Amino acid sequence: MQTTTTAAGATVPSPSPASAVASEEDVFLTLTVAGQACAVPVLAVRDVLGAHAITRIPLAPGEVAGSLNLRGRIVTALDLRLRLGLPPREVAAPPAMSVVVEQFNELYALLVDQVGEVVPMPASGFTANPPTLDPQWRDVSRGVHRREGHLVIALDVGRVLAIG
Repeated sequence: MQTTTTAAGATVPSPSPASAVASEEDVFLTLTVAGQACAVPVLAVRDVLGAHAITRIPLAPGEVAGSLNLRGRIVTALDLRLRLGLPPREVAAPPAMSVVVEQFNELYALLVDQVGEVVPMPASGFTANPPTLDPQWRDVSRGVHRREGHLVIALDVGRVLAIG
Protein backbone atom coordinates (compact mmCIF):
# COMPACT_ATOMS: atom_id res chain seq x y z
CA MET A 1 0.00 0.00 0.00
CA GLN A 2 1.36 3.40 -0.96
CA THR A 3 1.04 6.42 1.31
CA THR A 4 0.98 10.16 0.80
CA THR A 5 2.10 12.88 3.20
CA THR A 6 -0.35 15.77 3.64
CA ALA A 7 0.61 19.44 4.08
CA ALA A 8 0.04 18.98 7.82
CA GLY A 9 2.64 16.20 7.87
CA ALA A 10 0.16 13.32 8.35
CA THR A 11 0.68 10.12 6.40
CA VAL A 12 -2.48 8.79 4.74
CA PRO A 13 -3.09 5.91 2.30
CA SER A 14 -2.96 6.91 -1.35
CA PRO A 15 -6.20 6.43 -3.24
CA SER A 16 -6.37 3.11 -5.03
CA PRO A 17 -6.50 3.23 -8.84
CA ALA A 18 -10.11 1.97 -8.76
CA SER A 19 -11.25 4.82 -6.51
CA ALA A 20 -9.26 7.37 -8.50
CA VAL A 21 -11.08 6.34 -11.69
CA ALA A 22 -14.60 6.50 -10.20
CA SER A 23 -16.31 9.88 -10.13
CA GLU A 24 -17.86 11.08 -6.88
CA GLU A 25 -21.33 10.27 -8.22
CA ASP A 26 -20.31 6.61 -8.54
CA VAL A 27 -19.20 6.23 -4.91
CA PHE A 28 -21.62 4.69 -2.40
CA LEU A 29 -21.74 3.86 1.30
CA THR A 30 -22.85 0.26 1.77
CA LEU A 31 -25.16 -0.73 4.59
CA THR A 32 -27.24 -3.69 5.69
CA VAL A 33 -30.93 -3.78 6.53
CA ALA A 34 -32.35 -7.13 7.70
CA GLY A 35 -29.56 -8.98 5.92
CA GLN A 36 -30.04 -7.17 2.60
CA ALA A 37 -27.08 -5.23 1.21
CA CYS A 38 -27.99 -1.68 0.28
CA ALA A 39 -26.10 1.47 -0.63
CA VAL A 40 -26.64 5.23 -0.58
CA PRO A 41 -24.67 7.81 -2.56
CA VAL A 42 -21.75 8.97 -0.45
CA LEU A 43 -22.40 12.59 -1.48
CA ALA A 44 -25.72 12.47 0.42
CA VAL A 45 -24.10 11.18 3.64
CA ARG A 46 -23.13 13.74 6.27
CA ASP A 47 -22.26 11.47 9.19
CA VAL A 48 -22.37 7.90 10.49
CA LEU A 49 -23.29 7.38 14.14
CA GLY A 50 -23.31 4.45 16.51
CA ALA A 51 -26.13 3.90 18.99
CA HIS A 52 -27.76 7.22 19.85
CA ALA A 53 -30.57 8.24 22.20
CA ILE A 54 -33.75 8.74 20.16
CA THR A 55 -36.76 10.63 21.46
CA ARG A 56 -40.16 9.44 20.18
CA ILE A 57 -42.31 11.99 18.37
CA PRO A 58 -46.02 11.72 19.26
CA LEU A 59 -48.37 11.13 16.30
CA ALA A 60 -45.49 10.67 13.84
CA PRO A 61 -45.82 8.04 11.11
CA GLY A 62 -44.63 4.57 12.15
CA GLU A 63 -41.45 4.81 10.07
CA VAL A 64 -40.32 7.83 12.07
CA ALA A 65 -38.43 6.42 15.04
CA GLY A 66 -38.14 9.86 16.62
CA SER A 67 -35.49 12.55 16.74
CA LEU A 68 -31.92 12.77 17.94
CA ASN A 69 -29.54 15.57 18.75
CA LEU A 70 -26.49 15.86 16.53
CA ARG A 71 -24.16 18.63 17.68
CA GLY A 72 -27.10 20.85 18.59
CA ARG A 73 -29.20 20.09 15.51
CA ILE A 74 -32.43 18.13 15.72
CA VAL A 75 -32.32 15.21 13.30
CA THR A 76 -35.39 13.15 12.34
CA ALA A 77 -34.62 9.43 12.68
CA LEU A 78 -36.26 7.12 10.14
CA ASP A 79 -36.31 3.36 10.78
CA LEU A 80 -35.29 1.93 7.42
CA ARG A 81 -36.62 -1.51 8.34
CA LEU A 82 -40.14 -0.16 8.83
CA ARG A 83 -39.86 2.16 5.83
CA LEU A 84 -39.08 -0.87 3.65
CA GLY A 85 -41.89 -3.01 5.07
CA LEU A 86 -39.59 -5.28 7.08
CA PRO A 87 -40.17 -6.56 10.61
CA PRO A 88 -38.86 -4.35 13.41
CA ARG A 89 -35.44 -4.99 14.92
CA GLU A 90 -35.48 -7.67 17.61
CA VAL A 91 -35.08 -6.45 21.17
CA ALA A 92 -31.97 -8.62 21.66
CA ALA A 93 -30.37 -7.34 18.43
CA PRO A 94 -27.49 -4.86 18.57
CA PRO A 95 -28.66 -1.23 18.50
CA ALA A 96 -29.17 0.43 15.14
CA MET A 97 -26.54 2.62 13.54
CA SER A 98 -27.49 5.96 12.00
CA VAL A 99 -26.51 7.10 8.54
CA VAL A 100 -27.15 10.85 8.57
CA VAL A 101 -28.17 12.23 5.18
CA GLU A 102 -29.07 15.71 4.04
CA GLN A 103 -32.10 16.56 1.94
CA PHE A 104 -33.23 20.15 1.26
CA ASN A 105 -30.91 21.48 4.01
CA GLU A 106 -32.50 19.17 6.61
CA LEU A 107 -30.74 16.27 8.30
CA TYR A 108 -32.27 12.81 8.60
CA ALA A 109 -30.86 9.71 10.28
CA LEU A 110 -31.53 6.43 8.49
CA LEU A 111 -31.48 3.68 11.13
CA VAL A 112 -29.72 0.62 9.70
CA ASP A 113 -28.47 -2.69 11.10
CA GLN A 114 -24.90 -2.30 9.93
CA VAL A 115 -22.75 0.17 8.01
CA GLY A 116 -20.25 -1.24 5.53
CA GLU A 117 -17.67 0.61 3.50
CA VAL A 118 -17.38 3.33 0.90
CA VAL A 119 -17.06 1.68 -2.50
CA PRO A 120 -17.09 2.70 -6.16
CA MET A 121 -20.15 1.43 -8.01
CA PRO A 122 -19.89 2.65 -11.60
CA ALA A 123 -23.11 3.48 -13.41
CA SER A 124 -22.26 0.88 -16.05
CA GLY A 125 -22.64 -1.85 -13.39
CA PHE A 126 -26.24 -0.97 -12.51
CA THR A 127 -29.23 -2.89 -13.80
CA ALA A 128 -32.93 -2.17 -13.52
CA ASN A 129 -34.82 -3.43 -10.51
CA PRO A 130 -35.74 -7.10 -10.91
CA PRO A 131 -39.47 -7.71 -11.42
CA THR A 132 -39.47 -9.86 -8.27
CA LEU A 133 -38.35 -6.96 -6.06
CA ASP A 134 -40.98 -6.05 -3.49
CA PRO A 135 -42.96 -2.97 -4.67
CA GLN A 136 -42.08 -1.06 -1.51
CA TRP A 137 -38.37 -1.57 -2.23
CA ARG A 138 -38.84 -0.85 -5.94
CA ASP A 139 -40.32 2.56 -5.08
CA VAL A 140 -37.13 3.66 -3.29
CA SER A 141 -34.50 1.86 -5.40
CA ARG A 142 -32.30 3.44 -8.07
CA GLY A 143 -31.39 -0.01 -9.35
CA VAL A 144 -29.26 -2.96 -8.35
CA HIS A 145 -25.53 -3.51 -8.61
CA ARG A 146 -23.77 -6.88 -8.52
CA ARG A 147 -20.93 -6.76 -6.01
CA GLU A 148 -18.86 -9.70 -4.80
CA GLY A 149 -21.45 -12.27 -5.84
CA HIS A 150 -24.53 -10.62 -4.36
CA LEU A 151 -26.93 -7.84 -5.32
CA VAL A 152 -26.68 -4.44 -3.66
CA ILE A 153 -29.82 -2.31 -3.83
CA ALA A 154 -28.94 1.34 -4.40
CA LEU A 155 -31.42 3.49 -2.51
CA ASP A 156 -32.68 6.87 -3.72
CA VAL A 157 -32.44 8.99 -0.57
CA GLY A 158 -35.12 11.43 -1.72
CA ARG A 159 -37.63 8.66 -2.29
CA VAL A 160 -36.73 6.94 1.00
CA LEU A 161 -37.50 10.17 2.84
CA ALA A 162 -40.82 10.75 1.02
CA ILE A 163 -43.20 9.35 3.62
CA GLY A 164 -46.95 9.24 3.10
